[in-house]
Amino acid sequence: MKNPNGKDCVRCHLDHNGVDFGLIHWEPSQKQFDHRLTGYILEGKHAGLACEKCHMPAYMVSNERALIKMKDLSKSFFGLSQNCVPCHKDVHKGQLGDNCLQCHNYVDWKAAKQFDHSKTRYPLTGLHIKVECEKCHKPDVPGGPARYRDMKFQACIDCHIDPHKGSFKQRCEECHTTAGWKKLLPRFEFDHSKTKYPLLGKHAMVGCAECHLKGDFKRVLPFGNCNDCHKPDPHKGQFEARPKKGECAECHTVDGWKPSLFGVKEHDTSKYPLKGKHVKVECDKCHLPAGKDTIYKVKFAACTDCHKDAHDGQFKAAPYHDKCEDCHTVLDFHRSTFTIAKHRKARFALTGAHAAVPCSDCHKVGAAGRKDKILPFHFEDRTCTACHEDVHHGEFKERMARRRADGTPQGCEACHNVRSWADVNGFDHSKTKFPLLGAHRAVKCGDCHKAPVGKKEIQFKDTSQVCEDCHKDAHDGQFAKAGKTPCADCHDSQRWVPSTFNHDTRTHFPLQGGHAGVACDKCHKQTRMVDAKSVIIYKQAPSKCTDCHGPNIGPLKSSLLQYANPAASGRALLTEPLNLFPTLAALPSQPMDFAQRGMCCRSELRNLAKNPPG
Repeated sequence: MKNPNGKDCVRCHLDHNGVDFGLIHWEPSQKQFDHRLTGYILEGKHAGLACEKCHMPAYMVSNERALIKMKDLSKSFFGLSQNCVPCHKDVHKGQLGDNCLQCHNYVDWKAAKQFDHSKTRYPLTGLHIKVECEKCHKPDVPGGPARYRDMKFQACIDCHIDPHKGSFKQRCEECHTTAGWKKLLPRFEFDHSKTKYPLLGKHAMVGCAECHLKGDFKRVLPFGNCNDCHKPDPHKGQFEARPKKGECAECHTVDGWKPSLFGVKEHDTSKYPLKGKHVKVECDKCHLPAGKDTIYKVKFAACTDCHKDAHDGQFKAAPYHDKCEDCHTVLDFHRSTFTIAKHRKARFALTGAHAAVPCSDCHKVGAAGRKDKILPFHFEDRTCTACHEDVHHGEFKERMARRRADGTPQGCEACHNVRSWADVNGFDHSKTKFPLLGAHRAVKCGDCHKAPVGKKEIQFKDTSQVCEDCHKDAHDGQFAKAGKTPCADCHDSQRWVPSTFNHDTRTHFPLQGGHAGVACDKCHKQTRMVDAKSVIIYKQAPSKCTDCHGPNIGPLKSSLLQYANPAASGRALLTEPLNLFPTLAALPSQPMDFAQRGMCCRSELRNLAKNPPG
């Protein structure tokens, strides 16, 4: 016996070692024996089998078995065939021959990946490719072998039951394909328009079996209403109270479920007609989409059933009770109908200038102590300073804190009123330390009460009551005492002129006789310019007759001498010309017509002589 590898038998089989000595020598061992040396490679699931699983007397080929001389055949490794059938049972019962490897492999018996159905008389196409073998190849009798040969396949009904139950004379393949039962061939010529229910719109795309259940085309289908086919009602009976009992066609068409035909005009037939801004609102803003759970019968008795309370409950209490329609309309939410007349019924009636103030000037974000972005409408503090800045910065806080008859603080109205801020008739200046008398009564507040130097706020308290602190010295300091001119020595608050200056007691030239009725500016004519204004000079005025009346005055009667140079109290008669102060002499003066003035005075003196005073 020659070794397949060309080596002698002695390489594996040793002899002359006794009767019980085993002739087979495994190199390196039986489990590690290289089966390729036998000419039959163990692969796939064969590779993991133990030797005795295959080398059994039962699997020996009968004609080779007779040649084996060993008494115990279980110890022999001869007599096996390389074909599948001697070891494995032929489940196909010889229908497909004895070469199993034509269809199967050593790895997976059930896959039959080597079998190519396209080479048979019935190639698999379309959905048939995905069908399991045993779905078609079934036993002829229960428990028998599956049939693989001589199967009928000329017509679909050889395998499939006619779902139409003989309604159509055509063969299945005239309408259908193996790509799918619902995919009809283009040549499918059933004209549904000739029936009582032509297929229009989306219905033309619906598969026959969707309506003709189980392929029963003989069964008469109702089609008067949409809900004859479309069940259950996707709106769950919400429209059953309508005249058409919720018929779909009232809102939808066969062209598509959306968009709905139920528009503004149709909405007018509902219990809530759409008006104003509601006309432009999308349906899903009120009827929130939730598929079949979408609610169409929504609450609408109150605006807050849909809309969030923009006022954060400020009008929840009586008399409003969150009735938005008391102030708003569906035409425009922002244009309030809360008029001035309605405001009079509120806790803060709009009167005077308040009636012309826009709502947003008072009701604005951040007012009334709110920290959010909601407009305030409830003001617990309704005093003036709750909205208006105290321009007096607390100067009148005691006055503002005084209470009215109803117990509320007077606030700014202690002096002002809502008709006009400038109207301060409420302030009685006579009750202050400086009552306004005479010409002061017509003076504007701002003429006396001004902002101190370096400040912007007008100051009212501690305003000086001294004339010269408000009025500029019109005499340029001629009557100053200790640096200040006491105006009250000559003037009073009733009027600036005439002056109350007593010429007889306060000067060295008493006005007597004809001088008593002479106006001041008839004698005090000398002026000087101060800050581009002409200032009359009173002090050191001329006192001799000739200084005013000229040198040709003539002799005076003895009865008039007492008036010519009257003596001042505590002073001597002026018999010499008055020496003018050097600076005054140098000042420019108004021209004086002494001759004319002298003539006037002489005439006055003659009159005095005839009619001497009292």
